[in-house]
Amino acid sequence: MSRIRQHVRGTRRTATAGVAVTTATLLAVGLSPAAHADGRPTRATAVENAASALLAHATALGLTAPQDTGVRDVIVDKDGTQHVRYDRTYRGLPVLGGDFVVHLAPDGGYRGADRATRQAISLPSVTPRVSGPKAAGLAVDALRAAHLGATLRQVKARPELVVDALHGSPKLAWRTNAVGLDSLGNPVARTVLTDARTGARIDAWDSIETATGDGSSLYSGTVPLETTQSGSSYQLKDPTRGNTYTGDAENKTDLCIFGICFSRAPATLFTDADNHWGSGTTADRASAAVDAQYGTNETWDYYKNVHGRTGIAGDGKGSYNRVHYGNNYNNAFWDDSCFCMTYGDGDGTTFGPLVALDVAGHEMSHGVTSKTAALTYSGESGGLNEATSDILGTMVEWYANNSSDAGDYLIGEKIVKPGFGKAALRFMDKPSKDGNSADYWSSSVGNLDVHYSSGVANHFAYLLAEGSGAKTINGVSYDSPTYSGSAVTGIGRDKVGKIWYRALTVYMTSSTNYKGARTATLSAAKDLYGSGSAEYNAVAAAWSAVNVT
Repeated sequence: MSRIRQHVRGTRRTATAGVAVTTATLLAVGLSPAAHADGRPTRATAVENAASALLAHATALGLTAPQDTGVRDVIVDKDGTQHVRYDRTYRGLPVLGGDFVVHLAPDGGYRGADRATRQAISLPSVTPRVSGPKAAGLAVDALRAAHLGATLRQVKARPELVVDALHGSPKLAWRTNAVGLDSLGNPVARTVLTDARTGARIDAWDSIETATGDGSSLYSGTVPLETTQSGSSYQLKDPTRGNTYTGDAENKTDLCIFGICFSRAPATLFTDADNHWGSGTTADRASAAVDAQYGTNETWDYYKNVHGRTGIAGDGKGSYNRVHYGNNYNNAFWDDSCFCMTYGDGDGTTFGPLVALDVAGHEMSHGVTSKTAALTYSGESGGLNEATSDILGTMVEWYANNSSDAGDYLIGEKIVKPGFGKAALRFMDKPSKDGNSADYWSSSVGNLDVHYSSGVANHFAYLLAEGSGAKTINGVSYDSPTYSGSAVTGIGRDKVGKIWYRALTVYMTSSTNYKGARTATLSAAKDLYGSGSAEYNAVAAAWSAVNVT
């Protein structure tokens, strides 16, 4: 299952005490109340407090005159504690691994920060020796190599100059996204990070992050839908959830690089005469649309009602869905550039239409990750990125409490066909059951594909929720082992979801690895339940059970 991440950011800035800080948000602070009715600081007040902290603690945060910052996300706890997440640039260039979170007391006092990297950022020059076209060519070669010489067409690449602080000493680099179409007309993409001084490859990863009234859905039975009346017909658009809507991609595809699209598949809004949508079969194109809209609704409700997050970006704005994308396309993905979910129909042999509930929760959770920790999609952080979507997508499925698609710890079980050879894409109780995923951490786990290195965190989450050993839950048999053979007692999935979400949105950064995830989840458990609580101790035990100590 998939997500395309693309970021375009612009801010105004002012220099004070030699440090550039963003002022675009601060200009409006005086127009907003300083506190909510319950006494908690507003987001604007939190940003103002954080800006003061940046000036006072610039040295500790590694901020220097050539650097600028931009607010990515703000969280204000019930007790007024504030957490403001920043991206940074260096001489106008995005810094990969430059993100950090400032933590503030209820009165705005500085408590500390979590940084993706502590490397000092100082470059002799931001003029590349390797040209952009050269970097683009290397990325195209990497895309073709990744697809083993398969015929690709309409291949394009767009390089972007960045500062890479994720891979050792900060260096000037080209981040190049190469995209193309395969023989069936479906999109393929790869991001390549190239040293802009030497031309050496630093890293590379797939840019499409694979996971591979009422409506009659394909997988979830008959479900309620909020729609919009337009004249004598109805639109599959939900005004109660930020105007989320679902459209038909008409079996077409996109060709986009970093938000610039050379072609874009449509999203022709579904309409209906009687407000009863779909037939529950693939013969009616609206059936897949029902699943997609329902999945969007349940994901919206889960984040809002459980975590207090309204919409994927936390801004109350809805996203949209495209179904029937491509030709027998065995994938689904979240795309930041359109703020939308896209679903293929599957090839009918290994996968059916990829519109199942946990797929929707998985993909839209990639959007939440992008707007918060922005975990880099490579190495251990990439595994945590995928695991975040598996964990929170699973929580969406349990939250929905749908009798036609009951909650479980299987990923994508509804979309797989007998030709796939397994009952699901992934198995959280024992990830290695898929033949590739890691049950436990080792020093080589970061070398695995991110869908397989995610197994360590998926296993942790299952053990923390349900405990070790054999058991049957909702009719599904599980038997979860531990690294040392020790027994683990679960604390329940609801607490796991809350701990993981807080760790993601408050403590994790783009470079967080498994050791950092242990620290982040322990911090989250301490915040929610107290240091030394049963929940805190269970988090530590579950990480130890997957060899993250």
